[in-house]
Amino acid sequence: MNEPAPTIDMRGVGVTYRKRLLARQTEVAAVTRVDLVIGPGETLGLVGESGSGKTTLARVALGLLAPSRGTFLFEGRAFDPQVRRQGALSVVFQHPEWALNPRLRCGTSIAEPLLVQGLRGREQRRQRVRAMLAEVGLDAALVDRFPGELSGGQRQRMAIARALITQPRFVVFDEAVSALDVSVQSQVLNLIRRLQAQHGFAAMFISHDLAATRYVSQRIAVMRGGEFVEVAPARKFYDGPDHPYSRALYATIAGETGENAKELAS
Repeated sequence: MNEPAPTIDMRGVGVTYRKRLLARQTEVAAVTRVDLVIGPGETLGLVGESGSGKTTLARVALGLLAPSRGTFLFEGRAFDPQVRRQGALSVVFQHPEWALNPRLRCGTSIAEPLLVQGLRGREQRRQRVRAMLAEVGLDAALVDRFPGELSGGQRQRMAIARALITQPRFVVFDEAVSALDVSVQSQVLNLIRRLQAQHGFAAMFISHDLAATRYVSQRIAVMRGGEFVEVAPARKFYDGPDHPYSRALYATIAGETGENAKELAS
């Protein structure tokens, strides 16, 4: 039996932005040359300093930005924007209000991707929303609430429900737990792991919190200056990074997130 194609497959991917400085136009390389494979059901933890290229790489993986060079395949084929419109890719942001319109009831916000997907039946959408709320551990009665009436943890669960309502095959979690209290972080990380085991989607988990990244990721990729300096299985990485920059980053961030490490990474 043939192995399934990788969900995400990048070969020699680079992204260059054109930037005008005074009267001159210059090129800035946000991503230089990246090879990346993420298989079905796998989570890659992506870490690095601000400005290292993590967000740009995530935008390429979501089909929101075409690479300036190299190739990007989704499930073994050249990326087709129609795949995104069908709901095969999704993202969970650091701040749930970026996904939940404060003027709309939560049920309406969660159902919006189904309309884009083409599901027009109102009752079908309502059933899907209620089923998704149950999966993320929320009471169905919350569909009639506004985001401002919920706690931070409830809002992030709503955002996760919205991201997964179309049954995506690839999800980016962009600092998805960093704005939550540590106790709530633990609950949401457990939820992410459970949902991934249940649905089998591939994921990219971007975070400055090494404890959280370790908890959900099978492999860790460290970015610096638009390229990977190290990619390793999570267990090996946390036993001791190989690259000097990875070791320095590990020491710095681990010191900043020591309390999370005690609770999440034990």
